[in-house]
Amino acid sequence: MARICSIRGTRVRSGGKIHRSGLAKKKGGIGRHVTKVVKRTVSPNLQTKRIWIPELSRFVRVKLSARALKTVNKNGAFVTLKKAGLV
Repeated sequence: MARICSIRGTRVRSGGKIHRSGLAKKKGGIGRHVTKVVKRTVSPNLQTKRIWIPELSRFVRVKLSARALKTVNKNGAFVTLKKAGLV
């Protein structure tokens, strides 16, 4: 199953984590050095929720991010899901 928010379209992103070695000059060393850059993935905070829509008087099951859930709470379920094309 894809890790994509059905409302905002947020998906897994990739980035780089910098590995450093050595002791800082401030702590008596010769300084920190970058030794390599490692690829890593950043996953969205996805939740599977059943959202009640009063206008349709039924539940809709959606996979959404925590930020999209705040959007649903702010703008209303029917308006948000209709704009996303889920209703």
